[in-house]
Amino acid sequence: MIFDSHAHYYAAAFDQDRNELLRKMNREQEVTTIVCPAENMLSSVKCVELAEEYDFIYAAVGVHPCYADSWNDDSIEELEKLLRHEKIVALGEMGLDYYRRDDNRDVQKRAFTEQLALASSKKMPVIIHDREAHGDMYDILWHYRPEGVMHCFSGSVELAREALQLGLYIGLGGSVTAVNAVRPVEVAKYVPLDRLVLETDAPYLIPRIYRTGENKYKRCESWMIRYVAQFIADLRGMETDQLLEITARNASNLYRIK
Repeated sequence: MIFDSHAHYYAAAFDQDRNELLRKMNREQEVTTIVCPAENMLSSVKCVELAEEYDFIYAAVGVHPCYADSWNDDSIEELEKLLRHEKIVALGEMGLDYYRRDDNRDVQKRAFTEQLALASSKKMPVIIHDREAHGDMYDILWHYRPEGVMHCFSGSVELAREALQLGLYIGLGGSVTAVNAVRPVEVAKYVPLDRLVLETDAPYLIPRIYRTGENKYKRCESWMIRYVAQFIADLRGMETDQLLEITARNASNLYRIK
């Protein structure tokens, strides 16, 4: 049982074989559920279309901080229209990214806070992107106290503890397996099992084992979560299938998917 809590299957990297890949993973590789989060309004629509086409795919809609410049006075209304769809399970991904853009912090904050306010009004979970913006991020999160997940968590154990105090889930993926992944490994061992979800961020963040040699892949795919689960399970002294079952249940609870 593999629940990929974060994968971008509208990405161009899947244009040549999207349907074949998704069907194969679902039928042959135990990928039972995928949540597809958006980056902007265009991909929000694409996420909904994928959710309509595949019964095991669910959508999240929203504006990523790297697209915050596209946020305007009409954005909330556009998202509200999309939220009427029954297979939308979250808002996101949203957040702050001062690594890629450090010159539009106020623009990013506006897009983030207005989406958090919308999520609160709709009582929906959020998918949060935080890169090199921890100070502003946690100030905002303590103000809004959203339900949701810290996607591809890259912070320290101390920041993970604060996220958990806020009631958030921690999302981990292929980054944990990197050679220099000191903090992600510490977090993987620290997070309580009932607050951990697994993700790929496909087509990005290919796990280490699939980056070189005969096993080399050009993109990340949802079935690769099994290796991430094995890596984390070994860290925690437990069975891979047990971890996959627990994290799938956590993701189902997070996104309220029966």
